[in-house]
Amino acid sequence: RKIFFMFTSIPNLLTLSRIASIPLIVMTFYLEEPLGNWLGLIILIFAGATDFFDGYLARAMHQQSSLGKFLDPIADKLLISSLILMLVGSGGIPKISILPAVVILCRELLVSGLREFLAGAQVSVPVSRMAKYKTTLQMVALGFLMVGSAGPSFGNFTTTDIGIFGLWLAALLTLITGYDYLRAGLRHVEKLDNDILVKKND
Repeated sequence: RKIFFMFTSIPNLLTLSRIASIPLIVMTFYLEEPLGNWLGLIILIFAGATDFFDGYLARAMHQQSSLGKFLDPIADKLLISSLILMLVGSGGIPKISILPAVVILCRELLVSGLREFLAGAQVSVPVSRMAKYKTTLQMVALGFLMVGSAGPSFGNFTTTDIGIFGLWLAALLTLITGYDYLRAGLRHVEKLDNDILVKKND
């Protein structure tokens, strides 16, 4: 019954709905322009809203859980990674701007691997506030890139131009937060190694 409640609590349902939105967004890439572009953006906006409200409601309703803390970053990483892969595959991200996309993907893999290792040592790495800002910026940038040529121009800048700029900025934040996680993780690794040495000496 406790497990059922965890999965059916409103915050966790919102997080699960973000994961469920991924195949829907992927499908919009196969629709004709501009319908697919704008429909994909609408679904992305919904997914981004769930990213805010799941944490907010969990705190407000006192329904914070280990499952929610586990699912929330996974949902973000799955959504961002899927969007990047689809945009690269469809040509929505120009060649030179694939570089920040690769940086973002590599960082997500690094942090996921680090979390998995530390979880085995019963050490948790909480999501930082800057990491949340990073995720928001990534979603905004990818939203502009999804709209692409179907979107309006903003003076001398197209929707794609704004998305590319946001992607480079998001990659910079990604590097900063990735370094912070890596540094924190290495401190825990060093502590674990020291504990092992102490036990051996004992």
